[in-house]
Amino acid sequence: MIIFVAPAYDYCKNDYKKGRMYVNIIIFSKKRIIGYLVAIILILIGLFILDSLVDKTMPTVNPIYIGDTKEKAAALMFNVDWGNEIIPEILEILDNKEVKATFFISGKFANKFPDLTKEIAQDGHEIGNHGYYHPHPNKISLERNMKEIIDTEKQFSNLNISISKIFAPPYGEHEKVVLQAADKLGYKTIMWTLDTIDWKDPLPGTILKRILSKVDNGSMILMHPKECTLQALPSLIDSMKNDDFSFRTVTEIIK
Repeated sequence: MIIFVAPAYDYCKNDYKKGRMYVNIIIFSKKRIIGYLVAIILILIGLFILDSLVDKTMPTVNPIYIGDTKEKAAALMFNVDWGNEIIPEILEILDNKEVKATFFISGKFANKFPDLTKEIAQDGHEIGNHGYYHPHPNKISLERNMKEIIDTEKQFSNLNISISKIFAPPYGEHEKVVLQAADKLGYKTIMWTLDTIDWKDPLPGTILKRILSKVDNGSMILMHPKECTLQALPSLIDSMKNDDFSFRTVTEIIK
């Protein structure tokens, strides 16, 4: 038997300055103490087993949301799985404005539109990996995520196009399995700093407001080949240049 003695005070209801001290005696039987110890040991064993089941084969990997903030520069990035009819005009604007962008292209798109994909590369724009079939990467296995990236690499290799080791996961999904797949293959997972949300077909003025009100050093600006983006792009570039921003590719800006 173990006895714990703890002081306490019993105060009068009407006068908290008066009171008397008494002693609480808490009695624990040997059987109860053993029960508590057994419970604590079982909890510790459970935590040890749980910790051993955690996958520690891969280090913690984080996606990249912003580039170098020391320089007043930003990166324009286009995620491409559709929009072949818009891309030629986007390329023309970028060429006229002397801006190089980063295009994350799916293997499926490159296979379907090889000449357009080659034109993007030949114009000096950076090519990144966007997976092959554009699935929801959070919903597929590590092996399937890796295959998406590898098959896209092979497609660009067949077109004699060099791609950077940067991966923009479809739908922006980046749970652990996605990050690990990219990291195992030597890729950096790229997200974005500012999103035009152009897939919702906003007015061009809405796109400009979303970006110009928040753009800052190192911003990576996400776009898609949409008509609203095409209309907003010239003013976006001009406004940022007037504010002394320069433009970099994703690989350049994250260095």
